[in-house]
Amino acid sequence: MTDLSRHLLIVEDDVGLQSQLKWCFDDYEVLIAGDRAEAITQLRRHQPVVVTLDLGLPPDPGGVSEGLATLEEILTIAPGTKVIVVTGDNDRTNAVKAIAMGAYDFCQKPVEPEILSLIVDRACHVHDLEQENLKLQQSRDSTPLNGIIATSPEMLKVCRTVEKIAPSDITTLLLGASGTGKELFAQALHDLSPRKEKRLVAINCAAIPANLLESELFGYEKGAFTGAAKQTKGKIEYANGGTLFLDEIGDLPIDLQAKLLRFLQERKLERIGGREEIAIDARVICATHQDIQGLIAEGNFREDLYYRISEVTIKIPPLRDREGDALVLAKAFLERFSKEYGRQVTGFDKNAILAIEQYDWPGNVREIESRVKRAVIMAEEALITQEDLELDSADEEALPLNLKQVRGEAERRAILRALNHADNNISDTAKILGVTRPTLYSLMEKYAIKP
Repeated sequence: MTDLSRHLLIVEDDVGLQSQLKWCFDDYEVLIAGDRAEAITQLRRHQPVVVTLDLGLPPDPGGVSEGLATLEEILTIAPGTKVIVVTGDNDRTNAVKAIAMGAYDFCQKPVEPEILSLIVDRACHVHDLEQENLKLQQSRDSTPLNGIIATSPEMLKVCRTVEKIAPSDITTLLLGASGTGKELFAQALHDLSPRKEKRLVAINCAAIPANLLESELFGYEKGAFTGAAKQTKGKIEYANGGTLFLDEIGDLPIDLQAKLLRFLQERKLERIGGREEIAIDARVICATHQDIQGLIAEGNFREDLYYRISEVTIKIPPLRDREGDALVLAKAFLERFSKEYGRQVTGFDKNAILAIEQYDWPGNVREIESRVKRAVIMAEEALITQEDLELDSADEEALPLNLKQVRGEAERRAILRALNHADNNISDTAKILGVTRPTLYSLMEKYAIKP
């Protein structure tokens, strides 16, 4: 369980006890600090898994105020660190206070190395378990809703919103460009709701001629118009008890908007040619790729209807704004189509990956699905090329994957931020960054940074 790569920080002002404790932990890389400032510097620089903390630190070696302040600062900077406080003999009151503040455990003086070693090992084990649990939780978080393929923070945020509102009946408006997956999110809202055993009835308001859309939505009675040979229910009525999904609501004719608004307000409808009001219990989800506010300004969409359908508005980002999702989607579609068409295609070559990452994907998920599908069918090798995807050559320097380059850019930005936070004070900047002044000067010279 122990590992020499682990750092154990001993915060103790007694030089003799420092030396004694240092040689008790052969399985750790032991760091020593004699006061709070040095302890915080070591914490930032080495990020120790466990800290043993003497509560009697200077300038208050006879009390506990400085030790408790150090404990609070450690837990603020690194809340996952396990702090074992070392207290005076029979000083259980302050030990309990430290535990209440967030310390992992305590050990009383005189310190018995064997007992302290056991507590430290146990603290490391608990830390490992917590980190493993955190990774599992993050793994679950990165697997969003059923049918949604995404790992980007932008999409995961959308998925969490869907999970929160799905159990309610709140009317929801999904906004997003064509191909971003609005239909899938509507399905997810239905599947996660108490209405999941009932129907999800979808109608595309842009796909049906305006003169037929009213009868499709509201139904009609026999004889209501020429050709109405029998009583026919509309989509809204079929959604009773379930969910009604009105896709491309922005294309709904202005005269039908008033009738839809009345239904949403009263939850009752009349079939065309009918006189009977029919009560409908359905959750309503709407979606559009259009700029609703622009339509309202142009007089093509009712503002009162907009407020009725947008009790909650979810904006689905385009693929170009979802960092990393394009490649994740491409790999998922490749696996799917390879199986579907019985093709021995195992992945993408380097240039294809760069092209996928750099292309804007104006057609969003629908476009990437189409291109990968064609590429799987047309590929002559085990790896799909950018030519198979019909994408232009990518600039390899645009998205560097070299860790040295990435680290350098991250270090440069961190130094600039720290300088700003410290008002260009070199000593304070070095403390914030967890490095020595000479190291900071060296890094500043490396990246040509001048305060």
